[in-house]
Amino acid sequence: MTTSSSPSNSDLEQSTSSKDRERTADCSVTIVIPTFNEAANIEELMNQIAAAIAGEQDMSVVFVDDSTDSTQEVIREAAARFPVHVSLYHRPEPVGGLGGAVMEGITRTESRWIVVMDADLQHPPSLLSRLIAQGEGSGAGLIVASRYKDGGSASGLDGRYRVLVSHASRSVAKTLFPRLLRGVSDPLSGYFAIRRDVVDRAQRNDALRPLGYKILLELIVRCRPLTMTEVAYEFGPRRGGESTSTFREGLRFLRHLFRLRTSGAPSRALALGMVGLSGFLPNLAVLWALTHHTALHYTAAEVIANQFGLLWNFVLIDKVLYHGRKRLDSWMRLLGFAALANADLMVRIPLMVLLVSGFGFTPVPATAITLAVAFALRFLCVDRFLYRRIGGSA
Repeated sequence: MTTSSSPSNSDLEQSTSSKDRERTADCSVTIVIPTFNEAANIEELMNQIAAAIAGEQDMSVVFVDDSTDSTQEVIREAAARFPVHVSLYHRPEPVGGLGGAVMEGITRTESRWIVVMDADLQHPPSLLSRLIAQGEGSGAGLIVASRYKDGGSASGLDGRYRVLVSHASRSVAKTLFPRLLRGVSDPLSGYFAIRRDVVDRAQRNDALRPLGYKILLELIVRCRPLTMTEVAYEFGPRRGGESTSTFREGLRFLRHLFRLRTSGAPSRALALGMVGLSGFLPNLAVLWALTHHTALHYTAAEVIANQFGLLWNFVLIDKVLYHGRKRLDSWMRLLGFAALANADLMVRIPLMVLLVSGFGFTPVPATAITLAVAFALRFLCVDRFLYRRIGGSA
């Protein structure tokens, strides 16, 4: 295959998604590298990549940059001497953090294989050819460079805090997704190779919603590759730049775990039920206050108290459970949710009368049945209409 000429600085400055895809279409491998203030590492990184792919011109590199330092300029200067095509895209806003940057890079490729790695030199470029060879030889859709597979090492984690966070995060992820992560020792690795067709299936369904710096877990859960394999490697020490592993990113990770865990309809239904149960707390608190400190009749007090429980439920559902699936503005969502919540009685009371008078049920089991029916209808309306996903299912 003919070698792509090295890009000029102007090519890098004018990098667009369509141009990037066109330039990577003839390459079998594209390396996607997200960067944030990595100016000190770029020169050495590109030297190591050039040495690792010596004689293999069927590759390209895409940098997606969120930096506030001189990383862009250093990439441009190094790219002029690089043996294969390099694209650079600086994001106006770092939406989705590092995971969002990786997905931006993936959308700018057409290559059969996509390799994701960091720019901090903790991911050895010498492993690149082995990752692809493992994928081609095994037929796997995803090849993970693992710090925890036999022969690997996480010695590059600096300090007990990062070691503890890494092990705890990995344990939580594997506990929440035992079936999907069976056989994957390092589901939070930032170094991996994935086949284009595996990513395309999820992109067609609008299923990928990266948040934070653990993009691999997102890809495993959303893309569901049929086969995965691992290659052991030694996670090296950071040479320079700034780590993305911050407390804020940790909170993002926990929120992302929750979103991934509730991405299926059964999990969302369970979560919605738990949120609904929690709404009894503000409901009962307001009801107690109104009946003990005002002259309101208890029925009127319950109508008012129910609105507080409703508002509590809406905030949790809107801000946590269905975060990122908002098609209507906030007031329309609130009004729609309030209408659904207050319409329960219109469904439950006639059904209860039918079950008791028509089918001989006693009030308690009749009430239980009506609650289950009302909950099912509410979940269907909330999940499929109020927060309907554009594209495929979760």
